[in-house]
Order: sequence, then structure tokens, then C-alpha cells
Amino acid sequence: MKRVLVIAILSVVSACFAYAKKGNDKPNILVIWGDDVGWFSLSAYHNGVMGAMTPNIDRIANEGIRFTDAYGEQSCTAGRSAFILGQHPMRTGLSKVGLPGAPQGISELDPTIAAALKDQGYRTGQFGKNHLGDRDEYLPTNHGFDEFFGNLYHLNAEEEPESPFYPKGEEFRKKYGPRGVIHSTADGSIRDTGPLTKKRMETVDDEFIGASKQFMKKAVDDETPFFVWLNASRMHVFTHLKEASKKTGFVYQDGLVEHDGMIGDLLDYLGARRITPNRHLTVPAKI
Repeated sequence: MKRVLVIAILSVVSACFAYAKKGNDKPNILVIWGDDVGWFSLSAYHNGVMGAMTPNIDRIANEGIRFTDAYGEQSCTAGRSAFILGQHPMRTGLSKVGLPGAPQGISELDPTIAAALKDQGYRTGQFGKNHLGDRDEYLPTNHGFDEFFGNLYHLNAEEEPESPFYPKGEEFRKKYGPRGVIHSTADGSIRDTGPLTKKRMETVDDEFIGASKQFMKKAVDDETPFFVWLNASRMHVFTHLKEASKKTGFVYQDGLVEHDGMIGDLLDYLGARRITPNRHLTVPAKI
């Protein structure tokens, strides 16, 4: 799974501290990640050579900075840990894809970007895929985030219980079965909102984006700077699209267009709320 622009995001966080030191208002930070989106899949890079056009993501590139050289990790867990911890995965032990029931996860000894920003007065929220550990102690709300609403694994792990070949034993499911979509808060509240089934995958990004909108709205209304890390499920190869999005017969292209439309909706929301460009930074880090 390719990742680009991680360096750009880390630069954004560094810039926020410098910006605050100058006595200016702290900028709101919105970081958007996709899943299994190659850099050449975006029309800002392929310029029409590939099949899918992504005008909304292109808008971010055109109004900001487009990077053409970066290094990334080969898997979800490694790349996500490198970003949020600012460390090479070999230092943190998060170098492989996390699985349901696995004991590995983010260490309490490793500080996160969210925790650093929270110390600077930010309200922090993570929405969508996490993939940094299965157990409660690994949830984002135990590592600097005020709120988390999302899933914990890659999508094919989420849908495996629907397979006729999946083990039926209750003990197996209890030890190795995937948890549902989790909603947790920093006060210790943890709620499983239900499994991420094939059917729910069609609209789960709408849930994540809706929750992130509510989070940002409340922060703006409270005049508190926010850091939001939004992790969409598109365009993971194992996903299920809405019927209305199935237009070309190619699930990857159709899913990418659907993802771009969601990003456009989010940008329109920010514009309607007058969260202006000099107050927020949006960087699509494609995974």
C-alpha cells in the first residue's frame, strides 16, 4: 500500500507550532487519508492518463502544494504509526498489519502528534480506520485523542465473519473475531456500534465524515482549535460501493470517484462554516 505526502503532514504540524509562536491564532488542522490510493491514481498527478478524475482532491493540490517525491511504508499499520508517532516503525514495533485479537499495538511510552497538539490547546479527533491495535489500551482516545469513531482493521478482516468458511465456534470469535466500529472518548467511554459488514461498508465513510463534521463544528463553536485525522475506507481493494456509484464496472475507479465526491462535500462544508484557508490545512495523505 503506497503512502505519499507523509512528510508534508509532519511539516504542517511543525508549521503550526511556529505559527502559534508568532502570536497568531492557532490554525485548525484537518488531515485526510484514503486507503490503497496510489499517487498516480489522482488526476492531479496523472493529468487524464488514467481513468478516474478527482477534481475535488485536485483542488487541494491546486490551492496548496503538490509533492512528487516521498517515501512510505508498505502496510497500513506501519504507515499510520510512522505518521502519528513520528518514528520509524522498526523503533515502535508496529511494522506489520495488525490483526483482530493480536496483542501488538501502540505503546503508552510513545507520544503522538495528537497528544502534543492537545498540550497546545487543541481539541483532537480521529475518525475512520485506525489499525494501531485491537485492545482498549491501544484506542486513539488513550493516546492523545479526545474522540475516536472508526474501525480497527483492514476491510477484509472486517467482512471475514460473513464467509461460510469462517469458524463458527464462539470461543474462536471471542478471541480472534473483529470488533465492530468503535466510538470512544477520552473520559474512558467505549461503545461498539456494531460490526462493519459488507452492507455497512457502502456507507461507513458517510458515518465517519458526518462525525468529523460534528466534531469540527463543535470545536469552532467553542472557539477551540482542532486537529482531525480522517481516515476514509476508499479505495481499499476489499470494499463495497453504493449502487449509485457503480458506473463503469471497475470497482477501483468507481470507488475513487465516490471518495473524491466525499472530499468535495467536506470541503464545501468547511467553506459554508467559513473555516477559511488561513485557519485550516487540508492534506490528503494517500495510503
